[in-house]
Amino acid sequence: MGTSTEKAVPDAAGGAGGQDGTGGAGAAGGAATTAEAEGTREAGTAEVVHETGTAAPTAPATPGEPGEPETLAAPAAPATPATPATKETSTPPPPPSPASRPLSLSPSRASDFMQCPLLYRFRVIDKLPEKPSAAATRGTVVHAVLERLFDAPAAQRTAVGARAMVPGEWEKLLAKRPELAELFVDDPAGERLAAWLADAEALVERWFTLEDPTRLEPADRELYVETVLDSGLQLRGFIDRVDVAPTGEVRLVDYKTGKAPRPEYADGPLFQMKFYALVMWRLRGIVPRRLQLVYLGSGDVLTYDPTEADLRGVERKLLALWDAIQRAAETGDWRPRRTKLCGWCDHQAVCPEFGGTPPPYPLPVPGQARSLPVAAPGEGQGRMDLV
Repeated sequence: MGTSTEKAVPDAAGGAGGQDGTGGAGAAGGAATTAEAEGTREAGTAEVVHETGTAAPTAPATPGEPGEPETLAAPAAPATPATPATKETSTPPPPPSPASRPLSLSPSRASDFMQCPLLYRFRVIDKLPEKPSAAATRGTVVHAVLERLFDAPAAQRTAVGARAMVPGEWEKLLAKRPELAELFVDDPAGERLAAWLADAEALVERWFTLEDPTRLEPADRELYVETVLDSGLQLRGFIDRVDVAPTGEVRLVDYKTGKAPRPEYADGPLFQMKFYALVMWRLRGIVPRRLQLVYLGSGDVLTYDPTEADLRGVERKLLALWDAIQRAAETGDWRPRRTKLCGWCDHQAVCPEFGGTPPPYPLPVPGQARSLPVAAPGEGQGRMDLV
């Protein structure tokens, strides 16, 4: 963990919205009312679970607070993790074997279940393949640039240099995932690829109008974290950036390559950050001082200062959601939810809502056939978002 000063970032909100809506936590096993009883409305954008919230009063000594620049340094030694299974590392565990029962929860998978339990099943249990997405792939490239930019000395972290990194990061990603070449298979002249790369470069350049990397030394980048709650639920995920103030106060930062949500949904994406804040609280014994979402698509920065009460509420909600997932796994009842967002789903051919038949359910269900109960038309309304 290094030290630096950083540029103050305004607490912007609002902006043009993407695909938004509302949903409950439990199409399977009736967890919707359980999760909603915890006192929050769920909505969302991208791959996150969403929760509304009211910003806590701003306190001094917050990283990125307007005023005099401050030096970021490593905090005091972190608190001992609550359980032996808790870990904090930059290397994720190996992927689970096919057709395994759900063992842990991440923000994206929690969102999948809330949007459509059948989508969760297809991704987590069946592990059905999905076509590469140009938008998601661009996001991966942009994230890689913003992560590796900090490998260079502060004086060399320029917008021009960052833009120049985009083609190289795309080539590295393509080498690791050759299937991404199909995104531009019908582009022999390379015109669409050139425009796609230009869009990625523009997103990278916009970041320099929101933060000053020459005055930042993140404590961690692309940090993989996981913890096991007292209930036994394992939470995991990647945090884009962790900043630490001299006083030990922590800021969690997440980059979004899309636009900020409309004002009525502005609080939604913060649930992903609260999820990470909960994990970090359990890992280090410190509630992060600030959560920050940087929307490169619209140039907005959304912030939230969580409290212990917030994070306890998030934990209760996640436990209710996990109970619903476990019931669905045990019964094989993964109800589809048809919404306008189904148009972006890769699995319509095997979805009952579109006349398809899901593959045989690969997990044992006592006393039941290995097939998915088909929901009646209009049953189980929810949503599925774009990445």
